[in-house]
Amino acid sequence: MGGPPVPRGHPAESARFYSAVLGLPVALPTDGFVLVGHESSPGLGFYRLDDHRRPTWPDSSLPKRCHLELGVDDLDAAQARLVALGAVEADAQPMPGRRRVLLDPAGHPFCITL
Repeated sequence: MGGPPVPRGHPAESARFYSAVLGLPVALPTDGFVLVGHESSPGLGFYRLDDHRRPTWPDSSLPKRCHLELGVDDLDAAQARLVALGAVEADAQPMPGRRRVLLDPAGHPFCITL
């Protein structure tokens, strides 16, 4: 994931992570918005939030803004790969044999699911 470090909450941080996770290019990078994907097809967009605070999932006092479910063939291998890319295993794991909850570098929860 090379390149210079970027501040937490900056769209480039999330874009670099999900680009590596999904194997998609970073497109349309600006200071306030970054798209992951191809300009002519669906992708993930990330906006700058100057007052970004990590969601407090599973507590909803600071709710998540979106949620991704990524289908995988092997939970352990996928989790190891994602942690190596910068994800962190969430403390709460409601269905660990079928689904793992991880947090991206900005603190947003997402799942890998069989």
